[in-house]
Amino acid sequence: MAADERVELDPVEIRLILRHGPWPQPVLRDPSNRVSGNAAAGALGARLFFDPRLSSDGAIACASCHVPARAWTDGRPRAVGRAPLERNTPTVLDAGLGRWFGRDGAADSLWSFALKPITDPREMGAGPRQVAGAVRADRTNACLYESAFGEPPAAADERALVNVAKALAAYVETLRSARTPFDDFRDALARGDREAMARYPAAARRGLKTFVGKGRCSVCHFGPAFTNGEFHDVGIPFALGPGRVDAGRHEGIKRLHASPFNLLGQYSDDPTGAAATKTKHVEPQHANFGQFKTPSLRNVALTAPYMHDGRIATLRDVVRHYSELDLDRAHADGEALLRPLGLSDGESDDLVAFLETLTAPRATAVPPRAAQIAGCGP
Repeated sequence: MAADERVELDPVEIRLILRHGPWPQPVLRDPSNRVSGNAAAGALGARLFFDPRLSSDGAIACASCHVPARAWTDGRPRAVGRAPLERNTPTVLDAGLGRWFGRDGAADSLWSFALKPITDPREMGAGPRQVAGAVRADRTNACLYESAFGEPPAAADERALVNVAKALAAYVETLRSARTPFDDFRDALARGDREAMARYPAAARRGLKTFVGKGRCSVCHFGPAFTNGEFHDVGIPFALGPGRVDAGRHEGIKRLHASPFNLLGQYSDDPTGAAATKTKHVEPQHANFGQFKTPSLRNVALTAPYMHDGRIATLRDVVRHYSELDLDRAHADGEALLRPLGLSDGESDDLVAFLETLTAPRATAVPPRAAQIAGCGP
């Protein structure tokens, strides 16, 4: 690195940067899902994720919106299922690290979140009978189901539907972001390897300084996954049209409590009930109105457009949003953490350069085939 390109980091910046690793992080098994980590369940989930028979018209699969070649998003501002939807499709990479699921946190487990698109009339529009039938009518699916759950898929339709969602969750847990240039730099910084650190672009290092410093981005985009997993109002309008709004987290908590598939219900496999503690105590507050989940920034350069409704087209435009933030557009109880960053053009370019180093080299590659389960065919 040329002397004029050297970007030094102070001790506070180094401490904040090191918090964003190491990567990858282990995904712990979900106590509410007895087949979490089960190879047969993951193999069944992998088949069903790409199977349009889980939709009412046989035309839409989970992978229709979560497209591997698009870093498991769809590239649209707003998702389109059987009808247009109001929200942008999030990636499912690293979803197994989550605490709440969905843009509004209306699901408290990965498996209950999988139920929503399958059964929503505007998305896949299927019911328990159809989903159960898609498993029963396919010899390999039925074999994998019995291997995973210890029973044939001949039980009640709703139970089969929930088990399909748990198999999908077991598969999605395996979808992980690979290491990135940032991770190599972070680990080199941790061990004091200046030669390896010098391979990280100077612009990205300047952007990283802004990210953990002036921008305070790491307050919300925290830790190895670059998200605190919580919900914030970042000044994005939530009106959908005349007399219609997307209330975000406020409505999501109401939907969570109303769901028969939440962790307080009969389908949780957690014998201790500890997993449901968060569900038991979360309550909608006025401040939750217009809040949406903080997304991970891993592979963020591949997941445009941005924000919960896909209204921002490019990373540069996202940076401009925060640089020129209009606090009057935030909710009345909006985020005290937010303030206009007032970045120069150079600082904005550097911040984008840093965000681009969070891209894994094979983030759009075809996913590996699921494990073969003896006796269940190809």
